[in-house]
Amino acid sequence: MIIVGVDGSRTGLEATGWAATEAKLRRAPLTVAYAVPKWLCENEADHYPEISRWMRDSARTVLATAEDRARREWPQVAVESVLLPGDPRTALVEASEQAELLVVGNRGVGGVRGLLVGSVAHGIATHARTDVVLVHHRPTAQHGEVVTGTDGSPHAERAVDFAFREAELRSARLRVVYAFAWPRSTGFEPADRDSEREALDMLNERLSDHRERHPTVDVVTEVVHGHPLEVLREAAAAADLLVVGSRGHGQVAGMLLGSISQGLLHHAPCPLAIMRGTDHSP
Repeated sequence: MIIVGVDGSRTGLEATGWAATEAKLRRAPLTVAYAVPKWLCENEADHYPEISRWMRDSARTVLATAEDRARREWPQVAVESVLLPGDPRTALVEASEQAELLVVGNRGVGGVRGLLVGSVAHGIATHARTDVVLVHHRPTAQHGEVVTGTDGSPHAERAVDFAFREAELRSARLRVVYAFAWPRSTGFEPADRDSEREALDMLNERLSDHRERHPTVDVVTEVVHGHPLEVLREAAAAADLLVVGSRGHGQVAGMLLGSISQGLLHHAPCPLAIMRGTDHSP
């Protein structure tokens, strides 16, 4: 099951369209979820009948609009809607435990002007119990490419595995990028050619098992000089999906979201998948 969280915003509808396409590719059902205050689902709602009726009607409209968007794009996808009681972050995080993927817009109707990612999206990306995709807008044309970055960490390995499966589902090319540079106080020092060649050989060796499991995927590997955040942003400029791990090597113990994935929350040029939970097979 794929869950998409909506709130009546444009990005929520864009997320719904993306989630419907993903559900079609995975042959999975889609649940459209909208969070409402807990009291609206309890007896306290009877004390405010007019307000309760207005809020329920508004919620039904939001859900119906999102359902219609999903069904118009892919009529063959099984779609249902649900009201979740509570704060959107908490409600969607709890619901994510039952899903193989959680999809949200990166900003909703409550987004503050100037912020590139909303608090709900940030909270979900940080705490969800399954993999998360954040959608700002969907490209008007498909580029036929999925991009992922790797540093050899367990979360990066999960990102690579997810990216291979997505590329296979979409019949897309997969670009696997390793940002290679030695950090120093004044910036990043480019590696010499021998080190770069060794890094590329190591990257291709790490991917050998993935290639065997997904022989139809066209894979491009790159070793690029620069900071991983900038390297991945540039690599994904013409991608349909960017996939990253929630944390990589060098992250501070106890952090729930690494600095690279944090930065890409704000600056990813395409839908961003963040590996959060345990592995789910399509």
